[in-house]
Amino acid sequence: DYSSLRLVQWAFNMIIKLAGIELTVIGEENISEGPVLYIGNHRSFFDIVITYARCKNLTGYIAKKEMLSIPLLRTWMKRLYCLFLDRENPKEGLKTILQAIDYVKHGISICIFPEGTRNKGEELSLLPFHNGSFNIAEKTGCPIIPMSLNNTCDIFEGHFPFIKKTHVILEYGKPIYPKELDKDEKKRIGEYCSNIISETIHKNQALV
Repeated sequence: DYSSLRLVQWAFNMIIKLAGIELTVIGEENISEGPVLYIGNHRSFFDIVITYARCKNLTGYIAKKEMLSIPLLRTWMKRLYCLFLDRENPKEGLKTILQAIDYVKHGISICIFPEGTRNKGEELSLLPFHNGSFNIAEKTGCPIIPMSLNNTCDIFEGHFPFIKKTHVILEYGKPIYPKELDKDEKKRIGEYCSNIISETIHKNQALV
């Protein structure tokens, strides 16, 4: 498993280098040794490349089910504990979340983008976070690590089909433990985490 992880990370780091991405990383010390639930804003395909290249431990990403149609990629993703979410089928979506909970219980971190899709709006905007994503942390007690990404859209999507040398900011926030939140914060945990990421990307825009 770790051989597969490091091989993919090597390939992703080569892509980052070839794309001319200058990456500034803040707060990496906030990531605990055990399994965590990573959540982040999502504006680019490069969000996955950049964040996965920095995973210290085994981490499965929750991706849309359409990724299953890509033969070689789906094989590697399954090998690396990635899960495929059917956004149109709540029953199948629940099965995916339950599998993610089981992975965390066995020491594997999970990464999900709670907006549910790439946000094609303005740079500092966020789509509403889906609360179901956070059941993974609530049911396992693992910390939630917010990942705030600035400027990834400018690498590729902002001027498709060309890739542009870009300065990207990635900040890992302080761990959030659902059990330590008050009743109202737990009820609105998606909004609570979204506000943290929103504040961070607004703060870090000055660094881009």
